[in-house]
Amino acid sequence: MQSMDFEAIFYDKPGGTLPAKEYLDNLDAKMFAKIIRNIEVVESGGTTVREPYSKHLQDGIFEIRAQVSSNLARVLYFFFDGRRIILTHGFTKKTQKTPSAEIALAKKYRAEYLNREENK
Repeated sequence: MQSMDFEAIFYDKPGGTLPAKEYLDNLDAKMFAKIIRNIEVVESGGTTVREPYSKHLQDGIFEIRAQVSSNLARVLYFFFDGRRIILTHGFTKKTQKTPSAEIALAKKYRAEYLNREENK
C-alpha cells in the first residue's frame, strides 16, 4: 500500500502481530475491497481527507471508514513522521459512536510505536 504522497503501514505489536492486517484479512471480499480503496484515498490525500473516507476522532487518532449495507468497518490510524500513516487496528462498529476503548487502544499502540521509534 504505497503512493507518492503518503504510505500506509501496519503497526506491529512487540510480539510481531499486525492487528490492522489481521482485521482486514478477516473481512469479506466486498468490505475488504472497499476499505482498501479508502486506505488508498487516505494515502493519496493524507491529512486533507475527510468523511466519508476518514474522520478525526480525538488527539490525532483517525478512522478509515467503510460501509457495506448495514456493516460498518473501521481501521484506526495516526500520522507519523510527516508522510507515514500507521494503521493500528480495526473493528466492526456496532454503535453510532466509536467506542472509547477502541480509541484508547489506538493511543496505546501509538505511544508504544513512538517510544520504539525514539529508541531506534
